[in-house]
Parts: sequence; C-alpha cells; structure tokens
Amino acid sequence: MPNLLDKIFNFLYPLFRGWGMSRNFASYISLVFNIAIMVALAFAIYYVAKFVLVTLTAIFAQKTKTKFDDYLIHNKTTKYTAYLIPFFFIYKAVPIILDKYEYWESVFGKIVGVYIVLITLWIVRTIFNALRDYLKQKPEYSDKPIDSFVQVIMIVLWIFGVAIIISKLFGIKQGELLTILGTLSAIIILIFRDTILGFVSSVQVAINDMVRIGDWITMDKFGADGDVIEINLTTVKVRNFDNTITTIPTYALSSDSFQNWRGMQKSAGRRIKRHVLIKSSSIRFLTDEDLDQMKKVQLLNSYIETRQSEIEKYNDIRGVDKTLALNGRNMTNLGLFRKYIIQYLITHPGLNKDMHMMCRQLQSTAHGVPLEIYAFSSDKRWANYEYIQADIFDHIMASVEYFDLEIFELPSTIGRLD
Repeated sequence: MPNLLDKIFNFLYPLFRGWGMSRNFASYISLVFNIAIMVALAFAIYYVAKFVLVTLTAIFAQKTKTKFDDYLIHNKTTKYTAYLIPFFFIYKAVPIILDKYEYWESVFGKIVGVYIVLITLWIVRTIFNALRDYLKQKPEYSDKPIDSFVQVIMIVLWIFGVAIIISKLFGIKQGELLTILGTLSAIIILIFRDTILGFVSSVQVAINDMVRIGDWITMDKFGADGDVIEINLTTVKVRNFDNTITTIPTYALSSDSFQNWRGMQKSAGRRIKRHVLIKSSSIRFLTDEDLDQMKKVQLLNSYIETRQSEIEKYNDIRGVDKTLALNGRNMTNLGLFRKYIIQYLITHPGLNKDMHMMCRQLQSTAHGVPLEIYAFSSDKRWANYEYIQADIFDHIMASVEYFDLEIFELPSTIGRLD
C-alpha cells in the first residue's frame, strides 16, 4: 500500500508544483492522506468487529445454558474487545505507512501502544468483574469476599500496566523501572497504606472465615449493627436495621473487636439473657399458711408437697424448734418464685427445651437481688424473638406480687418539693 500511495503522490506532484507548493509541503499532504486511509480502514475493521463480537455474541449468549457469557455481555467485555482490534491494526500499520516519517511513526506508535495497554487492562477488568458476578450467584461462593480478590488482582495488573506504559513513553527498560519502583517502596506503602492493610485483612477474613456477605455483625465503634452487604479491598459495607449504610475499613475487622451473629443464626435457638431486680427487703421465709395458699398454683402444687415433706422430715429427725422460722430448713418466697419461673419456662411453647434453660440468682447489688432468665427462643427471627422475650417478662413481672415480692424501682422525684 505505501508503494501505491507513493505512486499516487508522484503522479500528483507536478500538479502540486504547478500550484506553487514545495515538495516538502506536498509530502505532508501525502502524510495526512496516508493517515486518513489508515483511520478509515481502522473504522471499517471496528464496525466489522463490533458486529461480530457484540451483536452475534449477544445472540449466541442468549442460546447457551451457562450464564457466564451473559455476564461478559453485561460487563461490556465484547464491546471493549471490538475497540481493541482496530488499534492492533493501527499499531501494525504505523511502521509501514509512516516508514519515511520517523518522528510521526514514533509519536503514533507510543500513543497507540499506550491505548492498547489501557484497553487490554480494561478488558481484563471486565472479565474478572464478569467472573465475580458469575460466582456470586452460586450459593457456595455468594458469601465469599470475591470483590477483595478481584481488586487485589487488578491492582497488581495495573502496576505492571503502568510500568509498561512508562517504559514505552520514556524508553525505559521494564526491569530498570521495577528497580526504581522498588527503591520508592516506602512512598508507595505510604500512599497505598489502606489498600495494603485491606489486602492483608481480606486474606485473614477469607482464610479464618471471620465475616461473610450476609452475616449480621455488630461493631459499636463504627455504629454498625446489621447485615454485611459488601466486602472489598478497603471497605466493608453494613446495612443497619434502620436501612442506613455503615462503611467500615476492612483492616478494622482484624484490628478491632466486633460481634458476628452467624453462630446464633445457625444454632437451634436465640439466647434470652435478661434479669429483674428483686427488693431484698421483700424476701422472707414462707409459713405453712403461705404454702397452703401457694399450692393453688398448678405449676408448683406437686413441688411444694414433695419439698414440704422433705423439709418436715429433716427437721423432725433433728428435733428443730420451729417456733422460730430461722431454725432448721425452710422455703423462701424467692426460692419458690425461682422454681415457678423454671416450670413456667419449661411449659412455654416459644423456647427450645433442648438448650440451656435456667433462672439464676446473681450477685446482690445496691438496687436489689438480680434474678436472671437464661434460655433460648426456638424462633430466631428478630420480631418473633422480641415478642417471646417480652411475653416471658410480662408474665414474670405480673407474677411477682403473688409471691409477696417486689421489683426494685428508683423512687420518682416528680412533684416532690424540697
């Protein structure tokens, strides 16, 4: 083709000279003409490649069973590949068409070479994005931090891509360039500090299975309390239960403390752990009259009879003087109340009977004696869990007065005059 263009130029040169043009100026017209022909052919190649890669590939993707090619289409991989093909043609054609114009050949060669590197990196990026989207729709990979791995791979590829671009633009050998970058590693580490920390944390998160997409986590430091919706190289996104989004640095997952509720969600029940404060002054021994009255409580009837028989036998053997309630063994209203709560929990339909269940007395405080309920609801859904928990404590607080006990409350100061 250059020989043909030269023949055309030599044929038209007398006409150029007749118009008063120098041969040097006319050669530039020839240069522009050559470039125009090259660009026109490149556009023709682009439209052919676009038809084949974009249109026909889209039709083919619709007929295949796999979804991976659909994700390639969605991420525009074929579209960017169609951009690349004509530039390969230009890159090969420049030394031929501009063989007599070394300066312009060098300029065009560098520009086209840089563009090819950039568009190649972009195509690779779209392929990895398609692979990420494809893996995310598979159940076994849906909760893995795939975004982090894709970002790490792309950072490495971009570093090599930038090295190639700089070597092409300034004529530096790639080995020498990497040596220079090695000496500047301290600055690179400073600039990419969060990215490097995020990369290390992403590896730790993946290897130790600390967090998955979909996990419910609580991190008070960042005000996060909700489901993890995204894990990438630098940030973890959490959708809180009020539908706000909290962004947490990825490296914070390995450096700070957080609570992951995955174990609860996979277990057979959700823990209920709450206490009420009983006024210590309301705790007392029960008399026979009190016990006769409490036998009307169906959950305690058989227990009171059995326990009362055991206590009477014990006191009779030892000749305990029961004119004073302090002597010997006795039942207390708080002890009987604890037994009642246990029986009530056993019969409650919302609790898992195969998991721990107890009513325990904690260390006394200045505000009273804490009586803690420790059990597991069989329904782990938040709304239902709260309903079951509230239902239990509604009953407990309403039952206290039947045992002649009182719940501690701070005295109200409203309406008081000093």
